[in-house]
Amino acid sequence: MKSTTLAAVFAALPVIATADIPTILAVDTTHTAGTWRFDVALLHTDTGWDHYANGWGIYTEDGIELGYRTLAHPHVNEHPFTRSLSGVTLPEGTTEVFILPHDLVHGIGPRFLVTLPTP
Repeated sequence: MKSTTLAAVFAALPVIATADIPTILAVDTTHTAGTWRFDVALLHTDTGWDHYANGWGIYTEDGIELGYRTLAHPHVNEHPFTRSLSGVTLPEGTTEVFILPHDLVHGIGPRFLVTLPTP
C-alpha cells in the first residue's frame, strides 16, 4: 500500500529556500512484506562540502530512531531532491513516525509528521 503525505510548505518555498536549514517537503511510504520504504523529498540550499544536508532519520514520537538515510555528498544544483530508505521495520501498532532532516552546519531541521496507512 502506498501513501503520500505533503507538507503545506509550497507557498513558503522562497522563505524556506533561504533559511539554510533542511526541510522535508513530502514523504511517500510503501509497505511490502513486513517492512517499509520511505521516499523523502528534501529541500536545502546546499553550498558545497562544508554545508549540505547530510541525512534524514525516521523516529517514533518518543525519539527512538527506526532508520537513517545518510546523504554522502552535496546536492548543490538539485533542489528539492528525493532519496529513499527501504527495509525499515516499525514496531507493531505504529501509526505515525517523524522524519527529521540533518545538515552539517545547523544540525536537525524541523520534524515532519508522517501518518502511516494501514498495511
